[in-house]
Amino acid sequence: MSGNFLALAQPGVQQLSPYVPGKPVDELARELDLDPASIVKLASNENPLGASPKALEAIRDELAELTRYPDGNGFALKSLLAERCGVELSQVTLGNGSNDILELVARAYLAPGLNAVFSEHAFAVYPIATQAVGADAHVVPAKDWGHDLPAMLAAIDANTRVVFIANPNNPTGTWFDAQALDDFLQDVPEHVLVVLDEAYIEYAEGSDLPDGLDFLAAYPNLLVSRTFSKAYGLASLRVGYGLSTAVVADVLNRVRQPFNVNSFALAAACAALGDDAYLDESRRLNEAGMQQLEAGFRELGLSWIASKGNFICVDLGRDAAPVFQGLLREGVIVRPVANYGMPNHLRVTIGLPAENSRFLEALSKVLARG
Repeated sequence: MSGNFLALAQPGVQQLSPYVPGKPVDELARELDLDPASIVKLASNENPLGASPKALEAIRDELAELTRYPDGNGFALKSLLAERCGVELSQVTLGNGSNDILELVARAYLAPGLNAVFSEHAFAVYPIATQAVGADAHVVPAKDWGHDLPAMLAAIDANTRVVFIANPNNPTGTWFDAQALDDFLQDVPEHVLVVLDEAYIEYAEGSDLPDGLDFLAAYPNLLVSRTFSKAYGLASLRVGYGLSTAVVADVLNRVRQPFNVNSFALAAACAALGDDAYLDESRRLNEAGMQQLEAGFRELGLSWIASKGNFICVDLGRDAAPVFQGLLREGVIVRPVANYGMPNHLRVTIGLPAENSRFLEALSKVLARG
């Protein structure tokens, strides 16, 4: 007799809905009998530039070691990150994407009877990681689509162990400045770990966003998480990192899976860190694409949420689901965000100029149909 293995799962897991990624190109091609080469995917905040040539060369060089386990400590990459970020080697934790860092924090610091605080319209992994370990979630209503830091501070109680904040935030692209962050960190109780998710921070260089690394020395309860999946163009390799005190990093490494970052990811990330020209081009392309999409939305009479990421949320003023489906039929994949409490919006990744144009043309056509 087979048991009811859903009922046997942990209560928090029973109530979870799996994370839904952006629709793959091949899947849409199969569903609608489309040529995959004709499909434009602007759904997953991927870098349209392609990977750094230096990263590709590093992967090719690593192929000869395919039968070997990767360096479980990631010494070479951690050393480069420590030097680049101005921290000690012992303060760096490597993850299978920054997503993994968020999961490690939840496993290490959350449990039934404890809680995490995060904002409405914030990254879906925060509630998933929290609920999976049986902890409670204190979801704070957003302000102007972004984090209401004073309200998040007020939501902290004696059982709070983690606060997740993102700057810029996904999926809204909203951000807060250095003064707001400093004011928040000054008042967070010492027993609460603040996870500052900076997955998109490289796109905001030179803007009015704070650099989380500037606050690490002053706040031992701060962890900054970052990724190579976005501006560095290594999404499929899954490599991210956390920067914190050595004590917090030691705790995370106690629950981290061995070899959680593969050899190709380690090699490519090391190479990508040394390719400043690639990063500069990624930023330039993103800035131009953002302007292109904003101009297109303006022409279509649509509003949007100003963004510091490599994506933008457009407000259709009505249920976005039919428009999303219409775009799919045109061979354009974007991201519906109703599951983030934003049923009238679509999130659009900044693509190459031709991809952005294709999306705007398809959107105009779908909207004209009514």
